[in-house]
Amino acid sequence: MAGPIPLSPLALKLPALPAVAGVRLAVGEAGIRYHGRADVLLAAFAEGTAVAGVFTKNVCPGAPVTWCREVLPGGTARALVVNAGNANVFNGVAGQRAVEATAHAAAKALGATPEEVFLASTGVIGEPMPAQKIVAVMADLSARLGGSNLADAARAIMTTDTFPKAAARTARLGGVEVSIAGIAKGSGMIAPDMATMLAFLFTDAAIPAPALQAMLAKGVDHSFNCITIDSDTSTSDTVLLFATGQAGNKPTDDPAHLGDFRRALGEVLHDLAMAVVRDGEGAQKLVKITVDGAVSNHSAKKIGMAIANSPLVKTAIAGEDANWGRIVMAVGKAGEPADRDRLAIAIGGVWMAKAGGVVPGYNEAPVVAHMKGREIEIEVDIGLGQGRATVWTCDLTHGYIDINGSYRS
Repeated sequence: MAGPIPLSPLALKLPALPAVAGVRLAVGEAGIRYHGRADVLLAAFAEGTAVAGVFTKNVCPGAPVTWCREVLPGGTARALVVNAGNANVFNGVAGQRAVEATAHAAAKALGATPEEVFLASTGVIGEPMPAQKIVAVMADLSARLGGSNLADAARAIMTTDTFPKAAARTARLGGVEVSIAGIAKGSGMIAPDMATMLAFLFTDAAIPAPALQAMLAKGVDHSFNCITIDSDTSTSDTVLLFATGQAGNKPTDDPAHLGDFRRALGEVLHDLAMAVVRDGEGAQKLVKITVDGAVSNHSAKKIGMAIANSPLVKTAIAGEDANWGRIVMAVGKAGEPADRDRLAIAIGGVWMAKAGGVVPGYNEAPVVAHMKGREIEIEVDIGLGQGRATVWTCDLTHGYIDINGSYRS
């Protein structure tokens, strides 16, 4: 890529990240695409670690996604290997052999089986994956495994990201405090439909894999599946949650006992999703879109995503233009029930249009002032029912073109 990408003006600082009992991490330089920086992550887990996963619905997935889907029903994990710079997508049999070689190398280094090794790759599509470079550093990575470098792990999986992304929470489970920490990468090709976007979460809680899977799927639907950068669903999107069982709580899958854990998990997922949308390629503004009054929550979300994915809406926001007509257009194209004469639109808390026309006495000045800020809020009332949804996106600037026009250079 031609030159470094400037730090996003919406960037967040890394929070304090605890070591999670039963999780050991190491990063290294395999030189897959990048040089002079870590580009591969190895995570090792205590025996008996449960795992859950949610993956892209893109029908042309990468070989690592296929591998993870095949081994996930086993319910246990001993290792995770992630590389940046090459997505290992559209590589045919060679791509499958690359994941097999990586899984076997990690399993050998850790005394596990290949089916207990989970894999993820991010980067360029359609270039041969030099798996031998990952295999070559596996012994060194396994020798350097430690428990306190989540920040380094977050940096190792970056591609066009301008800042590392992580979040952490604690929860009470069976009278025991448990930790949840997660890292993510993502900046472009973000329109998760599960979720280029990767996220890995680690907890010391003891929770069976089926209960983990149910909580993760629901949590992803309310976080990563509510963000979009450019409407493009990656071939590599992966969210994995590993539960080592080292906290000392009695294992449980009782929903009545998991409420605080669900809360903490949801907060970590939300924080990671917001970090991804804040780092949208070329983004200058974070945009929150709330849709009320739809015929259902599902309908409200589809309308919200139609607004969030509209290039005309996103460029108007980039130009700080309070063009509510583009929002009307996006509502109308969503394919969901809507009535022009019941529709109402607000920006920055100021209602601009209601009942099919401009609000009498509407003063654009406070809206213009709001549009100049870094965080933009759009509200839409469909006026037909009780359905509600909130989604997040960013503006669309020339920076997006600059980054993606030179992605392979």
